[in-house]
Amino acid sequence: METITMTTSKINELAKEVLTIEANSILRLKNSIGTEFDKAIDLLFNCKGRVIVTGMGKSGLIGRKIAATLSSTGTPSYFLHPAESTHGDSGIITRNDVIIAISNSGETQELLNLLPLIKRFGVTMIGMTGKMGSTLAHASDVTLDISVEKEACPLNKAPTASTTATLAMGDALAVCLLEKRGFSEEDFLIFHPSGALGKGFLYKVEDLMLTDKEKLPIAQENQSFAEVIALISDKKLGMAMIVNEEGKLTGVLTDGDIRRTLIKYPNIRPLLAKDVMSPNPKFISPKDYGASALNLMEKYSITALAVLDENGKPIGTVHIHDLLKAGVA
Repeated sequence: METITMTTSKINELAKEVLTIEANSILRLKNSIGTEFDKAIDLLFNCKGRVIVTGMGKSGLIGRKIAATLSSTGTPSYFLHPAESTHGDSGIITRNDVIIAISNSGETQELLNLLPLIKRFGVTMIGMTGKMGSTLAHASDVTLDISVEKEACPLNKAPTASTTATLAMGDALAVCLLEKRGFSEEDFLIFHPSGALGKGFLYKVEDLMLTDKEKLPIAQENQSFAEVIALISDKKLGMAMIVNEEGKLTGVLTDGDIRRTLIKYPNIRPLLAKDVMSPNPKFISPKDYGASALNLMEKYSITALAVLDENGKPIGTVHIHDLLKAGVA
C-alpha cells in the first residue's frame, strides 16, 4: 500500500466533503418518510413483545445502537447477531416480537439465513435497506429505504454515508415512538439512573427542600400585612406561605404581591394577609421529583414552591436555586 502525501488543506477539503456527503445522505431520508414509515411506527408501537434488531458487520454495529436507543426511550429492544442466530440465539425471538433487519445491500447471507425462522413463526419484520428490489425488501412486511447516492469513502466501498443514514433513520423511529408513547422526563430517568443525564433528575423534592421550622416563612391568614412583609424579609425566600386556623395552606404572599398591594392601597395598616395573598397557590409533594418542581416554577414564573404533606399543611419549601445547584436542569 503506497502512502500518499497530502497537504493540510487537502485533508481539510476531504474532511469537509465527507461531512457534506453524510449530511446529504441524511437529508435524502426525508423522501423515505411516508406510508411505510407510518406503518413501521404502528408496528413498533403495538408490539406486544420486544423489538429484535439484527444486522451484520457495520449494519450490526448500527443495529446495536438503535436497539439501545429504543430500549432507553420506552421500547424494549434487543440486538440479535444474525450469524449467532442460526446457532441457537434465535431462541430469543417470540411470535409477539417485531424484527428490524438491517442490510444496505438487502442480500447479506447471514441475515437471509434467518428469514425461514422468521417466516415459520410469522414474526413481523421491518426491513431497512438501500436496495428496494432486494431479497430483504421483498421478504419484509414494511421496508424503509435507507439508500444513499454514494458513500463518503473515496472508493465508494466502505460503509460510511449508508451507516450514517441508517443510524439517523433509527433515531427517527425512536423519537417518534417516544413522542407517541408520551414518554416523560421521569420515564427517561428511570432508564438512566446513573451518569450526568440522570443524576440531577433523580432527586426528590424531599431531598432538596428546606424543612427547618425556624426558617420557614409561614404566616396566619389573620396576621397583618405589615407583619407578613417583615416575615418575608427575615426569612429571605421571597415569599410567605399563608395558612388557616387548621394549619392548611390557603395562599401565598410574594414580593410581587407586596409591590402590587403597595401600589393599590395608600394605607396598608388595616390589611390582613388573607386580604392580599394569592389564593390557590402552586405547591408540590415531597415525594415528587425535583424535575417536576422545576417544571412548575418555569411554567408559572415562580422561584419557590410550598411543599405540603398529605393533609395540605406546609412542611417545607423548595427554591429554584437549590434545584439548579443539585443539577436539576
